[in-house]
Amino acid sequence: MSAKPAAGPAIYAIDPWARGGKPHPRHQLLNDDERALLAKISSIVRFRKGETIYDEEDAAEAAFNVISGVVMTYRVLADGEHVTSFLYQGDLFGLSEQGSYSNSARAATAVVAYKIPLSALRRILDQHADLDVDLIIKLCEGLREAQRHALLLARKRAATRLAMFLELLERLQITRGEAAAEIHLPMGRASIAAYLGLTPAALSRALQTLTASKIISSRDRRHIKILDREAFQKLADTRNGEG
Repeated sequence: MSAKPAAGPAIYAIDPWARGGKPHPRHQLLNDDERALLAKISSIVRFRKGETIYDEEDAAEAAFNVISGVVMTYRVLADGEHVTSFLYQGDLFGLSEQGSYSNSARAATAVVAYKIPLSALRRILDQHADLDVDLIIKLCEGLREAQRHALLLARKRAATRLAMFLELLERLQITRGEAAAEIHLPMGRASIAAYLGLTPAALSRALQTLTASKIISSRDRRHIKILDREAFQKLADTRNGEG
């Protein structure tokens, strides 16, 4: 009889010390005992697509660990919502600053997550140094993603921003061990536009540009296929000085 899978929060990250140009698979940072320890203080929560999980400046009482679905974090500015990240299975969210959440979070799809009370989490971290290291590794991954997002927003052409975003989603699929013949877009177009710093109309034009150039094709609104890998990589390369 096979062993029963460990229950409890699962935190996945890419090994920060791995070398090589190809995407490395994400791996589980927590051992079975650590997951069981966190499971004792956690509860499972469910959110419908579009449901608010928390608002910016709400009192930060818990962190969350995604079991399934996609969560988006965002900030509301004078010109509307600015999406800051999309979070998947094995990701953590609920960053706080001076006791309040530093952004808002919403379910981009139906979401199931562990809710981890911060007060109880602090007590566990005080007694388990290895967990501190695991969380630091995960936070470093988040910082790398924030840097990529900043580079993306610095590009002027909408088609370039879109290609960089699609390349990011493709890499995430590969690191999760999923097939990458097509790039899956689980979030809506409005959310993608807000992440790219574009209007929905500008995003639509960028998609039309890449499709007309035969760089990509789409069988529906959720699936993109790369047709011209060389042209796609030229657009998506963060080292490309094209603005």
